[in-house]
Amino acid sequence: MRAVRFDEYGDETVLEVREVPDPQPGPGEVVVRVVTAGTNPGEVGIRSGGLRDRFPARLPEGEGSDLAGYVAAVGADVQGVAIGQPVIGLSDGRNAQAELVLLPADRVVPKPDALGWDVAATLYVAGTTALALLQTVPVGAGDTVVVAGAAGGVGVFLTQLAAGAGARVIGVAGEANHGWLREHGAEPVTYGDGLEERLRALAPDGVTAVFDLFGGGYTDLAIALGVDPQRVATVADFTAGERLGVQVTGMAALADPAEGVRQLAAIASQGGFEVPIKARFPLAEVQEAYREVSRRSGLGKVVLEVSEP
Repeated sequence: MRAVRFDEYGDETVLEVREVPDPQPGPGEVVVRVVTAGTNPGEVGIRSGGLRDRFPARLPEGEGSDLAGYVAAVGADVQGVAIGQPVIGLSDGRNAQAELVLLPADRVVPKPDALGWDVAATLYVAGTTALALLQTVPVGAGDTVVVAGAAGGVGVFLTQLAAGAGARVIGVAGEANHGWLREHGAEPVTYGDGLEERLRALAPDGVTAVFDLFGGGYTDLAIALGVDPQRVATVADFTAGERLGVQVTGMAALADPAEGVRQLAAIASQGGFEVPIKARFPLAEVQEAYREVSRRSGLGKVVLEVSEP
């Protein structure tokens, strides 16, 4: 089978698509034939070495965590999963960007028929990260919430979920994405110089929560706005917890991410929220896919289309 691999830290040019042996399931495991695999900014940090202190690569390393596809093989002692079943999966082994992926059986959940493959492949990282943020800092009616990176991969989930919970959502994003944010329940504001003043003008009575999905000083801005540090959550500024007392979180904070994916899949398949797909690339163009991810602009998610449904 073909799979993405890299042998050394570096930019996207270290990524290669190679022929590797097909995986075989052991007890409690399944093999999934991947239709679509997700991409995430954190994978750039792991592969570049920027996150090696927190998430060291095990060279030679694969890439990718979230995927959607069909169960191709089932090991002993696996119940409730059948060969040919469409599923959404999570790889803890950073090997989702491959034609076949070996997973623990408890890391796959059924994919609703009405849910598109591209969207399904985004739920297990970006979607559950949004759920973890809202678990860390719950919001609802009466809250005025700022989402920094509102049009990004996690931001499109968080913006819609927070608005759906009744919060007033102010989404920080480039002007090209303001129309989409308005259509999905948020009040957009442009990032850059003067942002603090723009936020104060939009929310003269104050902001009750800030979600930082981008890094680059948004946690400091939240404190400058007078937000309680315990009502500031970040998935991008790993030093802010110790430095400012804010909440640093991620999808690992969820006790049962599989249940979170089931809930998100059900909501999305019924039209409860939209996941815009910014770009699609075949597996062979994984380098170009990560160039797009690294730009950190645009609306929604980048996915790899690995095989035909």
